[in-house]
Order: sequence, then C-alpha cells, then structure tokens
Amino acid sequence: MENAGVQRLEEEFSNLEKECDSLKDEHKVYIQKLEELKSLQGKCISKINHQQKRYKILLSNLNRSETENVKVNELKKKITKNQFDCREMNESLPKENSLFLSVILGRVSVSLLTRPDRLNYKEQYEVFKLYLSLIVFLTSIIQCFLSGFRFIDALYHFLLVWYYCTLVIRESILRQNGSRIKGWWVTHHYLSVVLSGTLLIWPDSITYQLFRPHFMTFSVYMGFVQLLQYYYQSGCLYRLRALGEKRDMDITVEGFQQWMWRGLQFLLPFLYLTYMFQLYLSYKLYGLSKHPQCDEWMVGAAGAIFFLLFIGNFTTTSRVVFEKSRKVFASRRQANHKD
Repeated sequence: MENAGVQRLEEEFSNLEKECDSLKDEHKVYIQKLEELKSLQGKCISKINHQQKRYKILLSNLNRSETENVKVNELKKKITKNQFDCREMNESLPKENSLFLSVILGRVSVSLLTRPDRLNYKEQYEVFKLYLSLIVFLTSIIQCFLSGFRFIDALYHFLLVWYYCTLVIRESILRQNGSRIKGWWVTHHYLSVVLSGTLLIWPDSITYQLFRPHFMTFSVYMGFVQLLQYYYQSGCLYRLRALGEKRDMDITVEGFQQWMWRGLQFLLPFLYLTYMFQLYLSYKLYGLSKHPQCDEWMVGAAGAIFFLLFIGNFTTTSRVVFEKSRKVFASRRQANHKD
C-alpha cells in the first residue's frame, strides 16, 4: 500500500514536471514578446516625436507665409488632423514621469497603456474619493460633539494631510495618462495639504478653540458636497463609458457635454456655497489674527490659504461653467434653427 502511494505521487510529479517544461517554453516566448514590444514601443515613440516636430515646423512656416488660399487652409487642416492622430497614438505608449512623480516614485513607469486599464484606474480613483469622503464626513460629525481633545483633532488633521497627499499623487498619475484636469485643481490639493498641515501643528491655544467650531462645521458641509460630487462624476463617467467616449480619463467637469448640464445645475449652488464658506473662514481667521492673545503664525497662514482657495475655486469654476454653458446654449440655438 505504501509503495502504491509513492508511485501515485511519482506519477503526479511526472505530470507536473511536463507541465513545468511546457510553462518554461511559454515563458521564453513571453520574454521574447516583451522584448519585441519594448522595441516596437521605442520605434513608435521615436517616429511620433519626429512627426510632431516636422508638423510643428510646417505649421510655423505656413503661418509665417503671407499666402492664404484654399490649398493652404486645406494643408493646415490635414496637418492638424495628423497631429491629433499622433496624440491619440501616443496615449497607448509609455511616457516619462512628470518631475513630481519622478521625485515621489522614481523612474517607475505609471503609464497605463490600454483603455480598460485607464478606466479601471479612474474608477478606483473615484471609489477612493468616495470612501475617504465618507470617513471624513462621519469623523467631522463626531468631532463636532467632541471638544477639548486636541490629540483627537490632531489625528483628524493628519487624516486630511494623508488624504490630500494621496489625491495629489493619484491625480498626477491621471494626468500622466491623458486626463485634462485643470492645473488649478491640482494646485488646490497642494494648498489643502499645506492647510491641513498648518492646522495639524497649530497648538491648543485660545485662537484654535475659537476657530475649531467653524472649521468642523465647514468640514461636515464639505464632506456632504464631496459625496454629491462623487455621485455626479461617477454618473457622468458611467454614461461616457456607455457612449464609448475615448477621453475616458477626463474629470467630468472637463469632459463636459450637453447632457451633463442638468446635473451640474443641481451641484453648482452647493459648490458656490462651499466657496463662500471658505471666504467666511478666511475673514474669521483675519479677525482672530487681531486677537490680543494671538501669538501663532498659523492663524494668518491658514487665513491666507482659505482666501486663495476661495479665489481659485470661484474663478475657475465660474470660467468653466461660462465656457460650457455658452457651448450648450449655442448648440441648442443651432438645433432650434434647424427645426
């Protein structure tokens, strides 16, 4: 019986050994294909760069030319189309990391080369924001009823520092892979990191205790607005996928289309109220900086950052809404005119 058991094990090992030999052959083919892929990627990148440089020179020469006729305009259109095609092809090729990502991650490539990978990363980004927004929202509600525990406040501020630092890195990866996030929103999160760090190291003084209830109320409202933003953006992203849009990495305020207008109209009042709240906090901190017992530089620094956030958020959102609404109303007028 014992010999029969050993024989069975030997047969099983023999089968596994054959599978292993087959696996080694397949792995060799895989390595060869990887090397071929890298070689092809390098050739494509080189040719695309060459094409883009040549098209740029051609357009520059055409723009300097005083000749303006149908042939020249047609040539410009063809060049522009080819430049767009080069950009589209470049999206599926690895790119060098930005300076920020190079400092944080080194030379590790974060390029997502296929559309499903880009969509999956974008969805993970939105889900990450949802979970953290829920945690921040619930924690800030609890904080409103807990006062006098500076250590717990410090943990809350540290959570915000970690959250915004992570957002900055994730958004940089999104931009690396073709997302057209406006520069201000990235700057907004840099400022939020600095602001959260400032609140973290603010000592438990009378000015901190006077400011704390206002900030915690703002945090509760901000968490609520972020949840609204998630449902709006995730709904837009789902519909973009259903429609087969190519710009799958866009933050939806940038990848704006006419059918998004109704949801944005609902969201805008909440956003603008957030900006007014930031202005109010800036004003409140300015008043606290005049307090007789104010010795902390954090008061003025936090007030200045809140004011910068208000200016940047208000002007950027207003400009985007104005541009997009003008396009929406123009398309409606054209549709009515055709009818």
